[in-house]
Amino acid sequence: MRRKTAILAISYLTCAVIALGIFSWVHYARAERYAQFMRSRYQYSFNELVNSMSELDYALQKSIYATSPSMATSICTEIFGKAMMAQMSLGTLPFSTQELEQTASFISRVGDYSLALSRSAARGNAFSEEELNNLIQLSDTASLLAQNLRELQIDLSDGHLAAQEIEASQDRMDKVEAQFLSGQLSDNMRKIEQEFPEVPTLIYDGPYSQHITGMKPRTLEGLEEVDENEARKAAATFLGISEGRVYLASTSEGQIPAYHFNAKVNGGEMSVVVTRQGGKVMTVISPRRPESAEINEKEAVQIAKRFLERRGYKNMVESYYMIQNNILTANFAYKQGDVICYPDLVKVSVALDTGAIVGFEARGYITAHYERDLPQVKVSVDEARKLVSSQLELLAEGLALIPTDGKYETLCHEFKCRSEDDRHYIVYVNAVTGYQERILILLEDESGQLTI
Repeated sequence: MRRKTAILAISYLTCAVIALGIFSWVHYARAERYAQFMRSRYQYSFNELVNSMSELDYALQKSIYATSPSMATSICTEIFGKAMMAQMSLGTLPFSTQELEQTASFISRVGDYSLALSRSAARGNAFSEEELNNLIQLSDTASLLAQNLRELQIDLSDGHLAAQEIEASQDRMDKVEAQFLSGQLSDNMRKIEQEFPEVPTLIYDGPYSQHITGMKPRTLEGLEEVDENEARKAAATFLGISEGRVYLASTSEGQIPAYHFNAKVNGGEMSVVVTRQGGKVMTVISPRRPESAEINEKEAVQIAKRFLERRGYKNMVESYYMIQNNILTANFAYKQGDVICYPDLVKVSVALDTGAIVGFEARGYITAHYERDLPQVKVSVDEARKLVSSQLELLAEGLALIPTDGKYETLCHEFKCRSEDDRHYIVYVNAVTGYQERILILLEDESGQLTI
């Protein structure tokens, strides 16, 4: 009897230990998953802060070359929006405002100052010399801060620093605020009354044709719908393969209803999207990632251009390109007469090991392209040139059609320029009204060119 009782007691105890172990393991796993979730969340928030600060830096750089009240208003509104985004990103990080007080203070004051300048510009006032000097100093400070944040981002991604330890690296950013608080900025900036303005509605349409959502595709107007077999034939012809190597994966509705195919190409698989109306190939994507780069940028761009020509895309000119993971993606825009129509955008990706096409995207072109009745140029290039800041060296000029807020298009004089610190800018002056429409920064590095 006693032996039986002992056995039962041992059995119950063993079960309890096992149950406790399972319970502990489950809770540990949950805790670990939660910890991982929080780490990912914090890293995401920090990445958003870095991106927001970089965009704020770029907006401040562009503001220096705004020579008209309308352009000043536009850029100051952009600055305010970027500052608000940076503030929101900062507010989600796992440390107090006090720990990053200097960073938070700088972002807040930049937002307040840009709002004040925007209101002044809206009344027809261009930047005064004092305000311009303030913007230059703010731009220098923002550049330094953005650089320091990018360095922290690298440490985070490499595992050298945990998101929760960022506050310990605050000394790396102390020098930034020292400049801001050293008395270099004018008193009127520090004395801006604190207000609680409404956040303006911002429409970011990118440098060219990134605001096409909701637009009816012009190139498909009046075209008949195609069935699955016709769409498959269009995909096969575009890729230069037999129809038997193209398989339907799915269909989609959305803004542009389409067929989605998978295709066997050169031992790999590519995804091809064909519009249901008209049977136009809109997207081609390959998952292949080249391990080396055997051809240079100029060769890759020419390959992309020949690819477009053979598929019926005529009068396309390269606007910019980027290189990532041994793949060059070139952006082309349609040229009507002597006017580059940037809304009519096509992107082609070329593998730098073999020169094979691994990507194609024509949503912008399909949506926006048509033969336009372009407005008459009323402002001469000589008159427009006067609105380019004297601080910029003029490198090239021409006519361009650019997208603007509200899905409109504006004919502009396009001026490609260089600043004293060797940065490249593009200034757009309305060819009808004579107002500055937009200022872009052309980033150039070993990866290529990108406008922002």
